[in-house]
Amino acid sequence: MPESLTRSGDTLRRIGTLIRDARRHRGWSQARLAEALGTSQSAINRIEQGNQNLSLDTLSRISEVLDSEIVSLGHSGPMHLRIEGGRRLSGSINVKTSKNAGVALLCASLLNRGRTTLRKVARIEEVNRILEVLGSIGVKHRWLNADNDLEITPPARFDLDSLDVVAARRTRSIIMFLAPLMHDHATFSLPYAGGCDLGTRTVEPHLIALRPFGLEVKATGGLYHADVDPSVHPARPVVLTERGDTVTENALMAAARRDAVTVIRNASPNYMVQDLCFFLTDLGVRIDGIGTTTLTVHGKAIIDSDVDYAPSEDPIEAMSLITAAVVTDSEITVRRVPIEFMEIELALLTEMGLDYDQTDEYAAANGRTRLVDVTVRPSRLRAPIDKIHPMPFPGLNIDNLPFFALIAAVAEGSTLVHDWVYENRALHLTELTKLGARVTLMDPHRLHITGPTHWSGAEVVCPPALRPAVVVLLAMLAAKGTSVLRHVYVINRGYEQLAERLTELGASIETFRDI
Repeated sequence: MPESLTRSGDTLRRIGTLIRDARRHRGWSQARLAEALGTSQSAINRIEQGNQNLSLDTLSRISEVLDSEIVSLGHSGPMHLRIEGGRRLSGSINVKTSKNAGVALLCASLLNRGRTTLRKVARIEEVNRILEVLGSIGVKHRWLNADNDLEITPPARFDLDSLDVVAARRTRSIIMFLAPLMHDHATFSLPYAGGCDLGTRTVEPHLIALRPFGLEVKATGGLYHADVDPSVHPARPVVLTERGDTVTENALMAAARRDAVTVIRNASPNYMVQDLCFFLTDLGVRIDGIGTTTLTVHGKAIIDSDVDYAPSEDPIEAMSLITAAVVTDSEITVRRVPIEFMEIELALLTEMGLDYDQTDEYAAANGRTRLVDVTVRPSRLRAPIDKIHPMPFPGLNIDNLPFFALIAAVAEGSTLVHDWVYENRALHLTELTKLGARVTLMDPHRLHITGPTHWSGAEVVCPPALRPAVVVLLAMLAAKGTSVLRHVYVINRGYEQLAERLTELGASIETFRDI
C-alpha cells in the first residue's frame, strides 16, 4: 500500500470500517483492541472513524491482532469466495491428515535432537505459522515432495531470543512450546496464544499440568515468562484439571524427556493425543494406556533418533465432507475416515435417518488408526429426540458439533444444540440465518434450530472461528443463487484447499480478492 493512500480521506474511512467490522466480528470492544495494540481507546476510535493516518506497520499489526487480512502484501486485498449454490455434488474424496495432530507433532519435534520426517502434513496456515516460529529459533525444515512430506532438523541449541513473535501470536498452538522448551532452557518467554475467537480460554490447566515438572509461569506484558526448576519431579500421578487435548499433549511432552515413570490421569484419549503417543513411541518413549484416560509414560532424558512418522487422517475434516453431502442432498464417498473417532457422529446420523454405507476397516499409514470409506446418499432427515451436545472422546467431538447445527437445519423438526464448551461459538452459528436457516440463540451456549431450510444466497463475512466458518461455506453450497463469503483466512488456517477440493466434487466456488 503506497504511503500516499494513508492520507486519502476515503481510503482511511474504508480501512477504518474494515477494522471496526473485524473487531466487532471477534466480539471485541474498542478498549480490548486498544489493550492488545498497546494504545488508547480514543486512538482506536479515531482509526475506525478514518481520522488517523496509518503506517503499513500499524496496519499489519492490527491485522495480526484481529487475525484478519485487513492488509495483504503482494495481493490486492483479502481473499473471498463466490459460490453458485444449489448444485448436487458427486464423486469420491480423500480425508487429509489431521491438522491438530500435525501441529502437535511439529511442537513435539522440539524434543528430538535427531531428524524428524512427517508424512503428508496438512499444508495449512496454522502449520505455516508454527513453521515460521520454528525457523526463527533455528529449526530447519524442507518440504520433500508434492505429497507434503516434511523434514525437520533441529539446531544444537534453540535461539529463543530470535523467536518470531508475530507468527507466534497468530496461533494457539504456541502454548505447546512450553513443555518441549522447558527441558533445555531454565528461563524463556512465549507470547500469548492467539488463533480462533472462541471466547476466553484460560491457560491455567496447562500451568497446573506442568507445575509438577518444575515449570512456573508469570503472564505479564503480553508474554508468558517461564522459569524451570529441573530438580522438581512429579511426586504422585499428574492429575489434569481439564481433560483437554493440548493440555494432555503438554503433559506428555513434559514427561517424555524425564528419565522417570510419570502417570497422567484424566488424560484426553482423543485422536491427536493418540497420534502424539504413537510418535513418541517411535522415538523410544514407552507409553502405556494409549486411548484411555490414564497414561503411564516411561521417559528418556535424551531423545536423539531419526524418526519417520505418518499422522492419521482428520475426523473433523471427515465430518465436514460428510456434512457437505448431507446439506447438498448428494451422493459422495468420503475415503480414509478414522472410524474410531466418528462412530458416535455416524450413530447419531443413523438415528436422524441418514442413508450411508461403510467399508471394512483398514489401517492408516501409522499402522494403528482404523480407517473406513463412507458413502453418503441423499436422505430425508428428522430431528433427533434428544439435544445434540459434545462430550470428551469417545463422545461426539467438540469440533464436530457445529456441523450438526447445519445438519439440524436440513432435518424435519426442531433440534436443540448445546455447545457447553465455548462462550462464543454458538453465536457465530447464528450466521446461518442470513442464508435462510431458522436458528434462535437461547443463551451463549444453546441454539434452537428448526428445519427443513429453504436456503437462499447471501453475502456473509466469515465468522472468526474455524468450524462455524466452514459451516457457513457448506450452507452456501446448498443455497440457490450466488453467495459471497468474505475474509476466508480463518478457513485456510485449518483446511487445505477446501474450496478447490469441493469444486472437484461439482461445487461452483470462485476465489477472488478486492481490487
